[in-house]
Amino acid sequence: MAGRFEKGWEHSMKRLNGFLLCVVLIGVLCAVRVSRAQASEGTMVLTGADRRPAMSLNGEWASIVDPYFSGLHSFHHEEKKNGWFLNYKAKPGDPFPTEYDFAKAPKLKVPGDWNTQRESLFYYEGPVWYEKDFTYKPKEHTHVFLHVGAANYRSYFWVNGKKVCEHEGGYTAFNSEVTAAIHAGDNFVVAAVDNARHEDNVPTLETDWWNYGGLTREVSLIEVPEEFIDQYDVHLERGEGSAIAGWVHVSGAKAGEKVEVEIPELGARSSATTGDDGRAELHFDVKGLERWSPETPKLYKVVLKAGVDSIDELIGFRTVGTRGTEILVNGKPVFLRGVAIHAEAPYRTGRAYSDKDAETLLGWAKELGCNYVRLAHYPHDETMLRAADRMGLFVWSENPVYWALEFDNPKVLAKAEQQLAEEIGTLRNHAAIILWSMANETPNTEARTQFIETLAARARAMDATRLITAALLVRANGDTKIVDDPLGKALDVIGVNEYIGWYEGHPESADRTTWDIGYQKPLIVSEFGAGAKAGRHGGENERWTEEYQANVYRHQLPMLNKIAQLRGMSPWVLMDFRSPNRPLVGIQDEFNRKGLISDQGEKKQAFYVLEKAYKDKTIGRAE
Repeated sequence: MAGRFEKGWEHSMKRLNGFLLCVVLIGVLCAVRVSRAQASEGTMVLTGADRRPAMSLNGEWASIVDPYFSGLHSFHHEEKKNGWFLNYKAKPGDPFPTEYDFAKAPKLKVPGDWNTQRESLFYYEGPVWYEKDFTYKPKEHTHVFLHVGAANYRSYFWVNGKKVCEHEGGYTAFNSEVTAAIHAGDNFVVAAVDNARHEDNVPTLETDWWNYGGLTREVSLIEVPEEFIDQYDVHLERGEGSAIAGWVHVSGAKAGEKVEVEIPELGARSSATTGDDGRAELHFDVKGLERWSPETPKLYKVVLKAGVDSIDELIGFRTVGTRGTEILVNGKPVFLRGVAIHAEAPYRTGRAYSDKDAETLLGWAKELGCNYVRLAHYPHDETMLRAADRMGLFVWSENPVYWALEFDNPKVLAKAEQQLAEEIGTLRNHAAIILWSMANETPNTEARTQFIETLAARARAMDATRLITAALLVRANGDTKIVDDPLGKALDVIGVNEYIGWYEGHPESADRTTWDIGYQKPLIVSEFGAGAKAGRHGGENERWTEEYQANVYRHQLPMLNKIAQLRGMSPWVLMDFRSPNRPLVGIQDEFNRKGLISDQGEKKQAFYVLEKAYKDKTIGRAE
């Protein structure tokens, strides 16, 4: 969202020289395993984790709020040897007091944020401890991984008192091997999750969404063989043919081991062998392939095998590219009729995580006439991507590089790279994703530009099959909007945010606005809009009314239609969502009210204005 980030701009110039030196070194960090230097320890990416047989650890967990983190640190801020992660049970005659007891602690549901589950935690930011008991029967020749869909923001995990991992980043999945920590019979897992905001976090101190804390997505145990497929990339090669390409990485494999890929419905099968790095390169032709698109969102069962390990995936095959100012899908120009979406749960609010949440949000987008959604401002749950694959919606997926990060800080770059690697490593096989977004509304500084150029290069190295974008700010010269941010050079598709009629001018100001685009590339207007409380009515020039919001849309659409290279739009936003930046009593009540739909599912007048334009196809052109 456009907003108040100017106060952070000066941070980006403090240590520029050091940044320029370190950025090259950091650029060679491994994208597969997350290192301690990237603020995480003992974690790895598992592609297709949700396709593995799993033992769910969802449900009620014991919880203890610990604002001073005294369960982990002593009063000298040293890590305790007898911290709460031991889950110690007090015994008669103990020569010391035990000042916690998970067995008597109140419960929190997982997945779920703590803010909306308990009134006393609504505004809380800091550490909360979680504990879950479970029984387990180990199997021979088997690795066991603790899979965490997301934990915001920094999290620590112990199994039976043994630390298994530490992770930073609130919106990406991670996995930790727990084979050595788990045993037959009764076990317990303890997590400490800390959502405190810090300047060197990604995102940083200020955002325009609620800082939901906790184990916000699913938690489970995954079993794999001794040698197992940890990551893979299976996609359709660009061009008019039907060549499938990609790779499969097998953890623990020696050179020369066989990997098989089968698409049963097409009668297609291919094999390859692993190299010294455990990776097998794929390339084979198939016949009769139906390409994935919003009109025909065809998904194929794809079976990956390596030794005794096997994964059944669901993959759609399509190509994405550009030609001049066109966006091409399957070689044909497309216009992206979209809307932006936060991972805010409909009706109950809080962090979205379930299939029902995804189907409700994306169902509203389909009802609106969308073929595309911008999933902002961070990677969304894989359930959302699975739903987008099934329902036929293009996706813009975004790294949480938001507003004014410490762009001159190499450690912050490492964190952003870590989250990007986890995002792409987890989600790269979803046909719905056509755009990787590197950032949103960042200040125009040299440090910022080099920071995000590094991310763009990393994204292309990990996945050359998709387009790179970012949501840029625009500047004005009178009634002309100018798009000349130097970051545009590193992008395949230019995204721009503008709020004519809301943060500047009046709705009719759009009528006389012209655009000067400094790049001959496809343009997506990634945000525009206005706030309105559902059910609040008045004149079309009275702010916060449904009529005003609809009026903004009526003036915006003709203006946008005049932009020759416009290839898509995702107005802000599908549904109202919580934000502490929005305190206006009786109207906002700590919600961003730019939604076309209220958090309780009430459609506003602007919904119908945009729906008509999308369904009549009076907005946008493919070429």
